[in-house]
Amino acid sequence: MNHDIVEHRNMASEILSFIEELNHLQHVDTILDRILLKARQLTHADAGSIFLMEDGDLRFSYVHNDTLYKADAPTAATYADFRVPIDESSIVGFAAKTRRTLAIDDAYALVPDRPYQFNPSYDEKMGYRTTSILTIPLVTMSDKLVGVMQIINAKDDRGQSVPFSSESQAYLPLLANNAAVAIERGIMNRELVLRMMKMAELRDPTETGAHVQRVGTYSAEIYRRWAMSRGVEHKELARTADHLRLAAMLHDVGKVGISDFILKKPGRLTDEEFSTMKWHTVFGARLFVNPTSVLDEMCYDISLGHHEKWAAPGYPGQVKNILSDEARMGEPILGEAIPLSARIVALADVYDALSSRRSYKDPWPEERVLGEIRKDSGTHFDPSVVEAFLQIHEVILAIRARYREAVKD
Repeated sequence: MNHDIVEHRNMASEILSFIEELNHLQHVDTILDRILLKARQLTHADAGSIFLMEDGDLRFSYVHNDTLYKADAPTAATYADFRVPIDESSIVGFAAKTRRTLAIDDAYALVPDRPYQFNPSYDEKMGYRTTSILTIPLVTMSDKLVGVMQIINAKDDRGQSVPFSSESQAYLPLLANNAAVAIERGIMNRELVLRMMKMAELRDPTETGAHVQRVGTYSAEIYRRWAMSRGVEHKELARTADHLRLAAMLHDVGKVGISDFILKKPGRLTDEEFSTMKWHTVFGARLFVNPTSVLDEMCYDISLGHHEKWAAPGYPGQVKNILSDEARMGEPILGEAIPLSARIVALADVYDALSSRRSYKDPWPEERVLGEIRKDSGTHFDPSVVEAFLQIHEVILAIRARYREAVKD
């Protein structure tokens, strides 16, 4: 059989196998990460980014760059927040508007009669040199544009930047078209969770979409750093971070069972009111008490355990008869008996609460927040989780900036 035909079949089989892998992922950011990694592996590319459609523009959504960032490590660059209009002035805008794949051999040698131009500002800021670019619109089978993928600097055997091969230009659109469906599903999953939390926000004004996205993203990145330092295999790391990002967003979903008088009280709660508030952990866990997936199991652990403390009594402790009206909070759960996911969300949630405005307080200065977290390491918080959090503080700040609270009129 002709060698080219065999190679073509092998590449198509590899892409289809990868699409099956994507079907097991839930959160859109994890899906984007895996798509970029596979696209760069197939094309031997140094870097890449994905822009997603949002409110009529392209919003920067994910980035890889092996030259600038350590592979798999959390990086603040992932959470840069900027938009590109869908018009012919930029390379990604042109690809989105025309739905055409663009292959550029040298970004700095574009002929001036092209409608689109390369923007060198990122290169200048980061000390990078973009040479070859392959830009592909992400279009679903139903002809819906969900975004644009841009792969940068194909490498030869000597590590030199070269143009993208004709094979790469043929195979990558096949990957992109199939990946677009997974991206759309990931976006729908995220939006479904956000809609659920909008119901909670109707009850508790602090449970905003921005808050839950911050807590979910903080938690995923803290876990990634924690897992990397322990040599967790990449696929397991990615799957766990994927589930954690969504499950953490639902940490306070049980507040829908707490009365408005308590949830919307403008000042601090009395001891009796706080005792009632503690039950939101049990109410949330009840939603996931009959799990049908790993995600359900993690949602249960986080809902029930995100107010437990590492070496001091938290709540609710060991709950007996959780589904019964006779349910009772029991003995404390401490240390590693608390699920890792709940220990991580405990820190992410407290950090966000301290650094955000509440009806009874202004946001704390960052150094005061960090001081409080360091002080509570080993008592409230798992020290290994605190260590991972502090190691990625720059990433945490970038996440906070990206998911800012909307300015209310």
